[in-house]
Amino acid sequence: MIAGLVLAAGAGSRFGGADSKLLADLDGRPLVERSIAAACAVPALERVVVVFGARADDLLAAVRLGRAEAVVCSDWARGQSASLRCGLDALDGASRVIVTLGDAPLVSARVIALFVGEPGRTRAVYDGRPGHPVVLESQQIEALRSLSGDTGARELLRGGPVIEVGHLCSDRDVDTHEDLEVVRDEARAGI
Repeated sequence: MIAGLVLAAGAGSRFGGADSKLLADLDGRPLVERSIAAACAVPALERVVVVFGARADDLLAAVRLGRAEAVVCSDWARGQSASLRCGLDALDGASRVIVTLGDAPLVSARVIALFVGEPGRTRAVYDGRPGHPVVLESQQIEALRSLSGDTGARELLRGGPVIEVGHLCSDRDVDTHEDLEVVRDEARAGI
């Protein structure tokens, strides 16, 4: 099984206040919904799982999941490794997992689809800068089960194949209100 995994568990503390960046408005819908919809639009992804953590109840109430399955990571505050493990556990048995981020709403289904047939450790680069999607296969999935803290798969992916996709979409993520305004502008411009 080839699956999609959307990581959306963090608190987004740099966004400030009680606002959730994942629930921030982007074209009339919660920002995270765009990331989920992109993964769901890739037919080769047999399952799509989105991992919520902080404000999970609010997200579950507001976000249209489409065909995605939501899982809640109870120990999301332990960092990205916890949400990654939670999502991989929910996708137990997957031979390949394509990972994207919930706060990077401009990564398109077209770009995600490029990674479906790629080997493990393959990652997107944007004008040479590493980003998402990334491809995990059984070897990386097993190695990630032992991670802890706020680390993802960066070290496991180092030296792996890359695909330049900066000409196809933007991987800009939303950490601050200023980032959100830039993403809104890029979305309007069709970047």
